[in-house]
Amino acid sequence: MALQLRFGIPKGSLQESTLRLFRLAGWEIQVEGRSHFPRVNDPDLQPILLRAQEIPRYVAEGVLDAGLTGWDQVLENEAQDRVVLVSELVYSKQGLGQVRLVIAVHEQSPIQNVKDLNGKRIATELPNVVKKFLRERGVEATVEFSWGSTEAKVPDLVDAIADVTETGATLRAANLRIVETILESTTRLIANPVAWANEAKRQKIQDIALLLEGALRAQQKVGLKLNVQRKDLEKVLSVLPAMKAPTISPLADEDWVAIEVIVDEVSVRSLIPLLKGAGAQDIIEYPLNKVIP
Repeated sequence: MALQLRFGIPKGSLQESTLRLFRLAGWEIQVEGRSHFPRVNDPDLQPILLRAQEIPRYVAEGVLDAGLTGWDQVLENEAQDRVVLVSELVYSKQGLGQVRLVIAVHEQSPIQNVKDLNGKRIATELPNVVKKFLRERGVEATVEFSWGSTEAKVPDLVDAIADVTETGATLRAANLRIVETILESTTRLIANPVAWANEAKRQKIQDIALLLEGALRAQQKVGLKLNVQRKDLEKVLSVLPAMKAPTISPLADEDWVAIEVIVDEVSVRSLIPLLKGAGAQDIIEYPLNKVIP
């Protein structure tokens, strides 16, 4: 009988980036129409599409064995002590990897700091987190749950909002000004404690974490292959960064060697001219799917 690990995939803003990450890690998850139960090329995995807000509760209660959600949602569900935090996976909708929960007001609002929120009305999709934040600072305000389009409620319906932002562009477009950052959040892989205690399920969850982390790491790196004359080898190695030592292989011509190395993608635009200047030839850059240190 298949293991059938029930795994929560966040539906909505994180969905496409999550499916892409799984694809790079080796899992083809295919969403069909409005179905919440995608097909996957792994008989041991049962992915279930759910809103990120629901996943911490379902994992904590054992409805799901594991899942991906934001740290902000774990805190909102007060699930941090009821789930196993397996891995932090720094990715997001726009690729920056980290989002912020911020308090924002209209750009013309007199509110300048958290203390100015005393007696005010705040709309948010994370009321538990916001209430705790205000309570710890001695601020008494009315915090109400928002069903979406939160930024449109200021200033006519509420005095302020607490909303998640990645770049701040949406807030600026709505003429909103950030007053305070409540927390920073990243995607987390969480597991149910009972599932984690099951050896087979724990191993499967750890394997998923390992390969997702490897796929994420690979997105920031590329592989380089190049040929170098032995007389130029030291000069090329002096400008060549590597995760560890580069791989050096002899070629049929004894005066030449081949070098293979993994480097940060952002460095390639300056690195390749340096390598060429040091004597490297036949330079090939290629993408990576996974990097497992």
